[in-house]
Amino acid sequence: MKLAPVSLAVLATALATPAMAADEQESSGGIEQIVVTAQKRAENVQDVPIAISAFTAGALQERAVTSVASLSNIAPNVTLDAGTPFSGSSQVLAAYIRGIGANDFAFNIDPGVGIYLDGVYLARSVGANQDLPDVDRVEVLKGPQGTLFGRNTIGGAISIVTHDPGDQFRFVGSVTTGSYSLINVKGTVDVPIAEGLASSLSFAVNRRGGYLHRMPYPGASSYAFDPITSLKAAGYNNSGYGTEGGDNTYNLRGKIKYTNGAFRATVTGDYSNTDTSQIANRVITTFPAVFAGTYNCAIAGNPTVTVGGATGPCDSFIGGPPSIAYTARRGGLNSLFDLPALFGVNTDANPDNNRLPYDNRFVTNNIDTSYANGNNFNKLKQGGAAVTLEYDLSDNATLKSITAYRELHWKVGMDLDSSPLNFLHTSFSMNQKQFSQELQLTGTAMDKKLKYVLGGYYFKESGDLHDYVTFAEGLLQVDGPNNLATRNYAFYGQLDYMLTEQLSITLGGRYTHENKDFEGFQSDANGLNYKLAQAFGDPNCASLNPISNQCRIDNNFPNPGQPLRYYVAGVQHKTFSNFSPKVGIQYHATDDVMLYGSWSRGYKTGGWTTRLSNPLPYAPGFGPEKAETWEIGVKSELLDRHLQINAAAFLTNYKGIQLNFQQGVSPTIQNAGDARIKGFEIEMTAAPGGGFTLTGSVGYTDAYYTSVLAGAQVAPSALQAGVIPGATLPKTPKWKVNISPRYEADLGDHGKLVFLGDVTYTSAVKNDTEGTYLLMRPGNALVNASATYKAPSGNWDLTVGGTNLTSKRLLITGQAQLAGGQIYGTYNRPAEWYARLGVKF
Repeated sequence: MKLAPVSLAVLATALATPAMAADEQESSGGIEQIVVTAQKRAENVQDVPIAISAFTAGALQERAVTSVASLSNIAPNVTLDAGTPFSGSSQVLAAYIRGIGANDFAFNIDPGVGIYLDGVYLARSVGANQDLPDVDRVEVLKGPQGTLFGRNTIGGAISIVTHDPGDQFRFVGSVTTGSYSLINVKGTVDVPIAEGLASSLSFAVNRRGGYLHRMPYPGASSYAFDPITSLKAAGYNNSGYGTEGGDNTYNLRGKIKYTNGAFRATVTGDYSNTDTSQIANRVITTFPAVFAGTYNCAIAGNPTVTVGGATGPCDSFIGGPPSIAYTARRGGLNSLFDLPALFGVNTDANPDNNRLPYDNRFVTNNIDTSYANGNNFNKLKQGGAAVTLEYDLSDNATLKSITAYRELHWKVGMDLDSSPLNFLHTSFSMNQKQFSQELQLTGTAMDKKLKYVLGGYYFKESGDLHDYVTFAEGLLQVDGPNNLATRNYAFYGQLDYMLTEQLSITLGGRYTHENKDFEGFQSDANGLNYKLAQAFGDPNCASLNPISNQCRIDNNFPNPGQPLRYYVAGVQHKTFSNFSPKVGIQYHATDDVMLYGSWSRGYKTGGWTTRLSNPLPYAPGFGPEKAETWEIGVKSELLDRHLQINAAAFLTNYKGIQLNFQQGVSPTIQNAGDARIKGFEIEMTAAPGGGFTLTGSVGYTDAYYTSVLAGAQVAPSALQAGVIPGATLPKTPKWKVNISPRYEADLGDHGKLVFLGDVTYTSAVKNDTEGTYLLMRPGNALVNASATYKAPSGNWDLTVGGTNLTSKRLLITGQAQLAGGQIYGTYNRPAEWYARLGVKF
């Protein structure tokens, strides 16, 4: 089989660990070891036969990494974006590793990259973009991790390990200021309580103004508008003409750790509160067709026009509903047609009811401005508690229990149309709770020739997501409450056996059984289907207040007494079972060089499509994804541990891909096809001495569809690259290259100076499934840099730095809402400076 277009020489020198701060070198100048728990036991990362990028607290601070998403630039073959289309929140994480992930926040869509906080799985992409105020290290595991981490780690896993209490009093803190009125204050204090009993408390406050400015549309006062409160939403807050893309979050975490001989217990609690604006959003272009065309024709009275030599009513050329649908509108707040009719308002004798058309007049010439004046809020509260118990049964065996409970409560509201109209407004509320229990038995046997991990896992999750989406001044008003619940259990084990001093093998597997429940209530508060039936002369729909049962039947709505509900009534059930195996071999050529190879499988659970814009007699679902990966790699420490080179090459067969397709106005999930993914990663750290350190990485991924279901194919066009066999996968650049030089100057009794640079080149990326050209992220190079003075006492330091120094502006997420009338997206933050004062004692 062909793994990637790389030579055997490269493979013999290839990836898996990384970037670490140079102040973590030993006094000899050698590269310090990093201990990870990727295999449920503490090991030197160089001895773990998995492609891992491991980052310590010092490395993260020096490289201005403050959240999970900001790891993206320094980990090869990893794409982590803060926000997904129409999520409105930078706390939502779109995570992809080696071409596999998920770009949605809906409750029905599970992530493809698992996020773990101190060993506890975070089930939702909402809130997964964790801040990192008191982190000890972050481990990025690449490739399927189904055996030890379980379902929904088909692309990989990211493990966040926070600071443990120390046995001496200690305080570490910092204050940071910078661009857009940035204020970040954080600290961690360790407080010993008694012999064997210690505690720690961490806090962080992060506030920063938005970088996209809302401004009034010139001449808007001459037109009539419906207030945002006239249409259903998760809440109402637009704060006038303010900004978008701001931050306002505080975090608390407390730990108590008890140690008594062979027994250890850790109790952890954390809480986070975010109350800020939506992520920055800007319309890139509009489309005068479908909903936008219906609206524009309606306010003009549906005049006769000539298009391409053909003459006819305006709405006969726009491919959307007839404009007569605007003769009456429901506000969605009750059953009456309580909003003013819009048909012909710009051609009647009353200038006071004139309406603005929706077109490119609302596309500004500055990517950091918008004419939006609708909802603009993002409110997230999340937290949890965990109890970890460990007992050493003997010198060679440890039993561990992790019991955890978590909740999140989220409300968000976005104005996506960049205009003073209610043309594309989304808002959502989500409530989620989860409970998990894991038991692990780890140890060695047979004179330490055998290492084993055995475990059992139980997980229960429930919650709801309520969608509110207003299209085209209320022409379609999605009102979508949905309830979901999951229960799963798993048993897993992994054995590592040394055949000789140099050669060892790995055998592992995990069995998972899962039950899922779903009940969908999504409806259209405006009753558009019935208006169209009335317009086309259905006698049973001549009167729509109320909607008759026969009119409901004529329009295929499935539920008697619920004429607006798209979904069939009742709780839907799905059951999934999976076995994910792993086989590996390791060869220690020397004490400092390990070669390895592995074969593994992973799986991501299925579910239901929750977003409908037409009635169906069943709840449409989708099946699981599966991945099978072959990997070979090498981990090496050379030149008396002054040079570390790790590399890996991989080939993945990816089947049943769950893709988000835009069908009309609704993004829907399908198992659209299969793909093949191949590539390699190389990470290097060199510490030649004299205070100089060089860290670098190269990642290459060739990810393309091998087959696409006929009904899911999107033909290439002038607008989109399409989804066909041979097309590349979204959110997956072919190349990512990072280089980070660091120089530390020892000033003797006057302290130290540290200079650090960070340059990352990333090739072009598709931001959506269809490959919309206007949403493409072109190839780019991002540059960060900092300078730090460290006091000779070691008690304080001062850093001045900048991020995105060349102010390279790129779309990080967006949507082609063609039926709705626009393409919109979010640009990354511009160039910013910061100054940080750190203290410790």
